[in-house]
Amino acid sequence: MVRGLKLHIIALRINGDYVFLITDNAPYQALDDYRQRWQIETLFGCLKTRGFNPEDTHLNDIERISRLFALITIAFCWSYKIGEQIHSQKAIPIKAHGRMEKSIFRKGLDRISHTLLNLDDKYTDFIKLINFLSRT
Repeated sequence: MVRGLKLHIIALRINGDYVFLITDNAPYQALDDYRQRWQIETLFGCLKTRGFNPEDTHLNDIERISRLFALITIAFCWSYKIGEQIHSQKAIPIKAHGRMEKSIFRKGLDRISHTLLNLDDKYTDFIKLINFLSRT
């Protein structure tokens, strides 16, 4: 108990890394909440710093921000699906620390970016990417 509050300490070892949680919730509920929160944090990282950097637009009109996030959401889904396809054809290498060399999202985003930046040479690939998007 800390200041009259009953706390639970949870310790896990995941892929060689330790995770410690302190909660006043039921331990299993805390683990589920943490898993869900971590997925959300990972998504935000992909949408923001590891992906599209929407803050760099300096938009402040709510309608424009809403439209931007609609486009970013489509781009994220497209990138992830392309990354899944790449990973299914050739597994993304696992580095010594046990994580992928690049995330599935990043692999897909890199493929789309490379194709768009080299349209003269990659027009056929661009058409394939567009066709893939229309199927999802």
